[in-house]
Amino acid sequence: MLEKLKNKWEIESNFQVIIILIVFAVTGSAAAKISGPITSYFELDNVHVLLYWPIRLLIVFPAYQLMLVFFGLLGSIIVSVFTFQINKYYYNFFLKMSIIFSKKMIKYLSFGILFND
Repeated sequence: MLEKLKNKWEIESNFQVIIILIVFAVTGSAAAKISGPITSYFELDNVHVLLYWPIRLLIVFPAYQLMLVFFGLLGSIIVSVFTFQINKYYYNFFLKMSIIFSKKMIKYLSFGILFND
């Protein structure tokens, strides 16, 4: 499984896989955590469940994209400090993942009208 991820993401070491998985985990958790206060601010807690969760997901997706780039940069800085070399690989990786994820979500939400392959 680990080798499959390393081949797919074009990385060499297990340390890079661990950093990438940590960044994804922290980003997802932070995006989910921040969507709660946003829905409370707009008083969406009283909305029916069938409307509440799609609206909350629409709040989570943009927050996730922004945080993915931020935590990717932070992960790159952490790796650079530990390895004593400047490495923009992680930032570029998460920026590319964020763009791909955004296009897929826009395609999904627009029912395939936008970004036809």
